[in-house]
Amino acid sequence: MNPSSQNPLPDVAGDLAIAARPLDWVGMERIALPLAIPGANGEPLQVAASADVFVDLVEPEARGIHMSRLYLRLQDALSAEAITPAGLRRVLQDCIDSQGGLSTSARIVLRYEQLLRRQALASDNAGWKRYPVEIDATLAGGHLALVLAFSVEYSSTCPASAALSRQLNAERFADDFAAARPLSTGVVRDWLASERGLAATPHAQRSSAEVRVQLKPSFGQLSIESLVDAIEAALGTPVQTAVKREDEQAFARLNAENLMFCEDAARRVAAALSADERIERFDATVSHFESLHAHDAVARVSGGGVA
Repeated sequence: MNPSSQNPLPDVAGDLAIAARPLDWVGMERIALPLAIPGANGEPLQVAASADVFVDLVEPEARGIHMSRLYLRLQDALSAEAITPAGLRRVLQDCIDSQGGLSTSARIVLRYEQLLRRQALASDNAGWKRYPVEIDATLAGGHLALVLAFSVEYSSTCPASAALSRQLNAERFADDFAAARPLSTGVVRDWLASERGLAATPHAQRSSAEVRVQLKPSFGQLSIESLVDAIEAALGTPVQTAVKREDEQAFARLNAENLMFCEDAARRVAAALSADERIERFDATVSHFESLHAHDAVARVSGGGVA
């Protein structure tokens, strides 16, 4: 016989708190769950996600919240249909209601990787890139606050190094053609295409833009892909997937056309985000993982979107 069938199980969560006071947030972090996001064909796509969930504890003498209720409500709530602001509001309100008057606010933080298919620059190749995404949703006083965070990798070629390299290339040209002889377009072209035509190359490095945006409440969709597209277009040199030689050459051309210090990259990102009518506020950090130095070059910028 199960002893609990005759004797009720003890529940000390109902005891009064010793040092009574309200608490800002109580909950759980790093919960594994399935999450539905918009797929390429418009159908929901289920991905593995990690979630944090919290509610406030407004009753000073209540010892604790009903934590298991939050866990059970969250497990399947976000897997049936693609995530939207309206869907997040419903889940957050359900979390508040589950506490039986102990809470008035709720917060959910979701983390997952968004896969986007990217076309090569010149060939017919295409491949998948992953973008880490975080969605931070809070419902307080009936107001839903939504923050999206994501990162984009790109290439950055140093403008100073490019100028120094051009100087060395020019000096070698002057040395090689110091002797009087006829110069033609063909002679110069052949020299430029030879190993002698490249005395130095500017240093470049893989770089990252970490973006965090607070969305205006009037928009009904979480448009991760369009935000990523805007940042990659602003930077001009997003890292590639499957490439052929013609793609690599096109990428080299883009790097030459988009020489960037970290300050330049931060301003480009800020310009793109400032022009987006969906954004209330943004914070961005760009990091250039230097190939010249053993340290990184970093710039941060913040601001508001279109009024």
